[in-house]
Amino acid sequence: MGENPAKNHYAQLNQGEENEMEIFGYKTQGCRKALCIAGYFLSCGALLLLFYWKPEWDVWANCIRCSLEEADVVLLRTTDEFRIYSRKTVTWISVSALIQSRLNYPATAVEDSIFSKAIMKPSLQVKSIQVQRIRYVWNIYAKQFQKVGALEDHHTCSAIHAKFGSGLTCNEWNVRKVICGPNTIDVPVIPIWKLLIKEVLNPFYVFQLFSVCLWFAEDYMEYATAIIIMSLLSIFLTVYDLRQQSVKLHRLVESHNNIMVTVCRNKEGDSCFQELESHHLVPGDMLVLKEGKTLLPCDAILISGQCIVNESMLTGESIPVTKTHLPQADNFKPWRMHCAEDYKKHVLFCGTEVIQTKADDTGVVKAVVLRTGFNTAKGDLMRSILYPKPMNFKLYRDALRFLMCLIAFAAIGMIYTVCVFALNGEEAGEVVKKSLDVITIAVPPALPAALTTGIIYTQRRLKKKGIFCISPQRINMCGQLNLICFDKTGTLTEDGLDLWGLLPCERNCFQDIHSFPADHSLPWGPVFRAMAVCHSLIVWEGKIQGDPLDVKMFEATNWVIDDSSGHQIEGQGSTHATVVRPGPKASSAPVEGVAILHQFPFSSALQRMSVIAQEIGGEQQVFTKGAPEMVAMLCRAETVPLNFESKLLLYTAQGFRVIGLACKSLQAGKQSTDLTREEVESDLTFLGLLIMENRLKRETKPVLEELSAARIRSVMVTGDNIQTAVTVAKNAGMISPTNRVILVEANKIPGSFSASITWKPLEKNKPEDYRGLAKAMGLEPRSPRVFTSALPVEDDSPPTTERRIGLALASGQYHFAMSGKSYQIVAQHFRHLLPKLLLNGTVFARMSPGQKSSLVEEFQKLDYFVGMCGDGANDCGALKVAHAGISLSEQEASVASPFTSRTPSIACVPELIREGRAALVTSFCMFKYMALYSTIQYLGVLLLYWQLNAFGNYQFLFQDLAITTVIGVTMSFTGAYPKLVPYRPPSQLISPPLLLSVVLNILFSLSMQVFGFVVVQEQPWYSKTDIHSACLSVNNHVENSSSISSLGLRGMRDGAHGQTDNGYKSYENTTVWLLSTINCLIVALVFSKGRPFRQPIYTNYVFILVLIGQLGVCLFLVFADIDDLYSKMDLVCTPTTWRISMVIMLAVTLAASFLVEEAVIENRPLWLLLKKTFRYHSKSHYKRLQRVLEQDSAWPPLNETFFSDSVAISVEGSMGGHSNPTFDSNEDTL
Repeated sequence: MGENPAKNHYAQLNQGEENEMEIFGYKTQGCRKALCIAGYFLSCGALLLLFYWKPEWDVWANCIRCSLEEADVVLLRTTDEFRIYSRKTVTWISVSALIQSRLNYPATAVEDSIFSKAIMKPSLQVKSIQVQRIRYVWNIYAKQFQKVGALEDHHTCSAIHAKFGSGLTCNEWNVRKVICGPNTIDVPVIPIWKLLIKEVLNPFYVFQLFSVCLWFAEDYMEYATAIIIMSLLSIFLTVYDLRQQSVKLHRLVESHNNIMVTVCRNKEGDSCFQELESHHLVPGDMLVLKEGKTLLPCDAILISGQCIVNESMLTGESIPVTKTHLPQADNFKPWRMHCAEDYKKHVLFCGTEVIQTKADDTGVVKAVVLRTGFNTAKGDLMRSILYPKPMNFKLYRDALRFLMCLIAFAAIGMIYTVCVFALNGEEAGEVVKKSLDVITIAVPPALPAALTTGIIYTQRRLKKKGIFCISPQRINMCGQLNLICFDKTGTLTEDGLDLWGLLPCERNCFQDIHSFPADHSLPWGPVFRAMAVCHSLIVWEGKIQGDPLDVKMFEATNWVIDDSSGHQIEGQGSTHATVVRPGPKASSAPVEGVAILHQFPFSSALQRMSVIAQEIGGEQQVFTKGAPEMVAMLCRAETVPLNFESKLLLYTAQGFRVIGLACKSLQAGKQSTDLTREEVESDLTFLGLLIMENRLKRETKPVLEELSAARIRSVMVTGDNIQTAVTVAKNAGMISPTNRVILVEANKIPGSFSASITWKPLEKNKPEDYRGLAKAMGLEPRSPRVFTSALPVEDDSPPTTERRIGLALASGQYHFAMSGKSYQIVAQHFRHLLPKLLLNGTVFARMSPGQKSSLVEEFQKLDYFVGMCGDGANDCGALKVAHAGISLSEQEASVASPFTSRTPSIACVPELIREGRAALVTSFCMFKYMALYSTIQYLGVLLLYWQLNAFGNYQFLFQDLAITTVIGVTMSFTGAYPKLVPYRPPSQLISPPLLLSVVLNILFSLSMQVFGFVVVQEQPWYSKTDIHSACLSVNNHVENSSSISSLGLRGMRDGAHGQTDNGYKSYENTTVWLLSTINCLIVALVFSKGRPFRQPIYTNYVFILVLIGQLGVCLFLVFADIDDLYSKMDLVCTPTTWRISMVIMLAVTLAASFLVEEAVIENRPLWLLLKKTFRYHSKSHYKRLQRVLEQDSAWPPLNETFFSDSVAISVEGSMGGHSNPTFDSNEDTL
């Protein structure tokens, strides 16, 4: 039964967000429920178990469809490819006790908020559901479920100040508290009994329980007991891991759940302060922040004063961040839209630590509670761990198909068994037991345990190499990675920057460069003042803390920060300003110090920061620093040197990080706090360029070369300047010296809804151009060029250029570079070009966090397996979205990343890929071995069933426990091969080489067993009735001629032990059992692949010793003639010639199996030839696109400009790839 969304029965929850769901309304029906309860009893709980696995069937069986308004049960379905269902019961919250009279009711009714729209009249109840720890209430006007626990987005800046500036009334607070629930990120430690029940009800363990019950019914006690012990061990290990994770998460959040806070209450127009525990906070509450360190228990908007916050929990960087108050802008725009990308600068996030508060004229630092509980940034991070996104990996899909095939295989065996035994007049009970037993033989119960051990060993090897993994299922995925996105700063290059030089500008001309460290100190002047004050540094625990770039810049001045409390600044009243003064080593300055009055913090969207500063006893000035192109645009044209772009290129082409500086004087008597950012950052005077050196890490180049040799694409995703990024990419080896770089520039056309896109080849720096920076300082580029966005375009003679570019492009040796702005415009206006650009896109510069996540998702849409390696900060979203996110930061934020490296170096990337490939191949080996082991045993049993015979208890036990279980545990010990080869292991079980390998080995095994079964009956010494006829001359047994009719088969795995013949002994049984047992060892050896993805098999000493030991025991059983042993193992004596014949059969099977595996299955050139012959092409989107572009002589269109249609595609959903919408940047959606 499927869903047919009818009107009002169906709606969408969290539309456009990552956790978007479809919601369906249902009403419980009494008679249906009664029938289902009867079904539970009649099926002995099987129906209940089925409903536990399939909640949608439960709802469809118990309920009838209805509108969401009438529903008492809702069915939720995810909108991703997995379409996972979950069932939720609707609950009612009563607020009648809080709204006792009509007089205080309007306090909530007037308010245009969800709280008033959710209260049903006259019952005064609120209808709610809880999904993934977030509460949704029914909006009676909008007729939909809406989130509570967050302030509505429609409030304007002035409305927030007006409505919530003096706090909530007690009545408002009470209503909100009941509807929203407590402000806690409660991750309770799950009781062990709950974890146990959940684990035991796993379909795999239910199947094992069925198998064990069947084996006990047949007295096959030993293996049943062994399986119970193994299963219990596996369950307890899993439960222990889950419990540890639960305790760890609980400890991570419990510190924020009960903090004493001060809130402002509005009592009849008067504000009064009240202390309460943080779990009582509600959205809209007015929080008063006191001096000293404070942990934030919720997300809040700062509405007065200033704060310095440590956000390492969210960003992974322990750099203090300055937060400024929300402006009182009087317009109709919602506050978040008004602040655009800058809105985060006014928001204090839950779980972060306020280090310092600075009050303004009001004397207090106040913030309005924005979000509570699991709606907060911290709560969102926790939810991403508690409810991880399911993975879509071919291996896991194929594993289910593989098990289905085995079950189908078993069904054929069951039909055969029923026919054979029923026709021979066996009892019905025995026939049922034997036919069911075929399932437990064909479907190996040890398969999941064996696969898990492989992953556990890999995890352990990674841990030894300093790589920690919180999502073990992703290890196999790492074996498929073929594209890695790298952040630049702190990942490819060193974390810190060194100040290399300063290029001052006076009267629109650049002066001589001032190098660092210099013999003479920097002279006093506007540039010096900019370096001393244009930063967001603070003194924390006796040390200057902040952005590494700011620290280096400030240290070069030899000034110090005097961060003692309030400084009286002329004309500014009492304000808590940071004052910088000359230090002991500083050169003489004509001022006592400079006070930083106001900050406009750095914004990645605006690419700049500004401060308003005042010399003590002097005038106020604005200082701005940021991306040179951006700063130059804000300056008066006459102050920017004519050769600005060529100078900028000169340094960025060397890989330097260049920062632009500018300033202007402010009119006297204007309060710095009254000025908007737009007013402050206009008509500036350009001061010069600050040149920082960012060195590549030592291991960067070798790692990128290794990835390139393995045909794994490397892509740079950075927030830095495009030219610097291209240079670093060249220096690191991402872009080969012979390859061309094409700049893709997209711009919106002013005054219209269309956009343009241009392709320009980037200037290749000729060695003679820069024979050393010292010489080049005074030189201009030699030939006149046209400049666009600080990047020169080729100006060679046309024929040479065309020929040179043509050659490079024809061979596909070109790379696209683009900025975040261009990427966004392409995604909006040139959607059809995006896949083509991504196919050769190598450098993505000036990318915001949201754009990084979006880029990773776009690569995934092209069927790339994408890895992301970053150092936390702006990469959190992309790390989560990627198939394998590797965080180089050990901060708390990295909990969102599947992998974390203890050493902050990209050397962990190839290591992870190597181990991933080895783990993937091990999984395939294990699947193949388990398939063959169960098939070999299955074929042997079916052959013996033909004679109403079977394997004995100890025969099964030896194969199941002594052979397969031990092999399953030790096969995975083989480590990863140290060299990355230029191709990947297959990603699916149903690949032709794998299937061929399994089918051929099944045929070899079948042939050998049938051959042995038939040929033994042709031997002159063979007798159906006398099982001692072959060895009468050797053994003095009392003749025991039990006819086949008297075998009487008392159950397949009859428990009759002792010296007596239990009916299993026969020449066929001995032959088939010995052949099938040693055949299991043969396939284990043949399938244990070594190179190219794993180390040679002989390096796995434990496995080799196990195989030798097992083979020794098996050969001993073949050639030994010990009566007691043979009797116990249900074997009979055969002539030595026949034993040698069996060994020859096994040797031939080994040779054939080994030859086929090496000469055909593992013969890569042969498969490539077959692919070419049959014209098989990869179905991957990017491969298909590559083939199309190879035929397209017009691509890429150099020095051409395209224009889009006037209609732009909305990319609101596609650009916000990160699952933490409360924290991540939303500039793309505004």
